[in-house]
Amino acid sequence: MDFGLVLQTDPPASAVVGLMRRAERNGFGYGWTFDSAVLWQEPFVIYSRILEHTENLVVGPMVTNPGTRTWEVTASTFATLNDMYGNRTVCGIGRGDSAMRVAGRKPNTLARLGEAIGVIRDLAEGREAEVDGQPLRLPWVRNGKLPVWMAAYGPKALALAGQKADGFILQLADLYLTEWMVKSVRESAAAAGRDPDSITICVAAPAYVSEDLAHARDQCRWFGGMVGNHVADLVSRYGEHSSMVPEELTEYIKSRQGYDYSHHGRAGNPSTDFVPDEIVDRFCLLGPAEAHIEKLKALRELGVDQFAVYNMHDAKEATIDAYGSEIIPALNG
Repeated sequence: MDFGLVLQTDPPASAVVGLMRRAERNGFGYGWTFDSAVLWQEPFVIYSRILEHTENLVVGPMVTNPGTRTWEVTASTFATLNDMYGNRTVCGIGRGDSAMRVAGRKPNTLARLGEAIGVIRDLAEGREAEVDGQPLRLPWVRNGKLPVWMAAYGPKALALAGQKADGFILQLADLYLTEWMVKSVRESAAAAGRDPDSITICVAAPAYVSEDLAHARDQCRWFGGMVGNHVADLVSRYGEHSSMVPEELTEYIKSRQGYDYSHHGRAGNPSTDFVPDEIVDRFCLLGPAEAHIEKLKALRELGVDQFAVYNMHDAKEATIDAYGSEIIPALNG
């Protein structure tokens, strides 16, 4: 199983680079960041620094979107990093939540997202693609490689991931929902004539290694609010008791009272008081190292190829070190 580290690009950027270097020393293979230009610093600038100060770490956004930047700019940015550092990037992409809404725009449609996945990948790998009716190619790209992984929750998005993406990003670690969603993605891939096993499965969720479960929950409760923000979109689209979306995903947001993006992805987020302990336990990895190892083995049995640690809490260094010393060796030793 691969392991990734997910960070927000809060200043100073040197701290982000330092944590990514620490992660690589501890056996992490991927370095991910949020991508929301108003809330945090520009990640692609920081990726260049991370790549320069690591040897093998693969970096990318979790996740970018088709609306913040034009597609040829996104592709050219990835291709430039790959040319400089040897194809060590991955493009995580979704409809766009915080990046779009904070700027007063709606998230992108799935149709636009599906088109963008192919265009960005083709351009970054040196092939011609059509952008707004204009055929384009980056003539300087040589031997470029850009896997594009799509984040999804709802049935139509899961189907699109199976049809178009190289990987599927699931931002929660609930075993039942992981099994249900991975199955949906793979069935969609098979129906589209693709090899279902060729799609990389990445589960991303907060991890907190501690015997103090109450404190760990409080540090990670924000994640239930972030997921709930996406789930609220699904409820509005499919209805409160739709057979297309499992109640295990939607039930807990009934007492949700809106969302304040100024606390997005942060411990102590006041917009997440509605999230019960049960959801935190299901969606995250909490407790002593043994509990993490047990859940990760279960996720691996469900076909998960990578676990990406959301590391937004008060034990960033300790979490990275605990994974490096105890948890990653137990999964890959």
